[in-house]
Amino acid sequence: MTQRVDLATVMDRLAIDEVVTGYAVAVDDGDWAAYRALFTAAGRADYSSAGGIEGPAGEVADWLAETMKLFPVRQHLIVNRLIRLEDLGGSPGDSAEVRADFLNPMLLDGGESDGSVTAPNFVAAGRYSFALARTHDGWRLTRVTVHEKWRHISA
Repeated sequence: MTQRVDLATVMDRLAIDEVVTGYAVAVDDGDWAAYRALFTAAGRADYSSAGGIEGPAGEVADWLAETMKLFPVRQHLIVNRLIRLEDLGGSPGDSAEVRADFLNPMLLDGGESDGSVTAPNFVAAGRYSFALARTHDGWRLTRVTVHEKWRHISA
């Protein structure tokens, strides 16, 4: 590989990592416009393993906007990111896949007894599968699939 290809690969990896981080921030902040902007026009999301829906990113964003009202405090931690770039004979292509684990502590609405924030009482964990494509606007999600492995609810 040449230094130019190596640099392009590093830049792609950083840009892809930014999309994955942007996804977590958008969900945690309830920024559904930012969530939608992370996807291609035909992008889809699948939350069915966590009891949610699967469909076009815009419809899923609407569903998340309503569902996340149940959790006024939430924090996505997305770790162990394994990025696989399409390889075109030594040069990076225009598609990528990311496998990443998540831990998502949240506070159920009504969990605040005196107006102060208490410890999370709902925790979910599992793995995300992200598929991305290079577009004129940079890397965008074509698909997000949640593979929830476990959850814990405390009283």
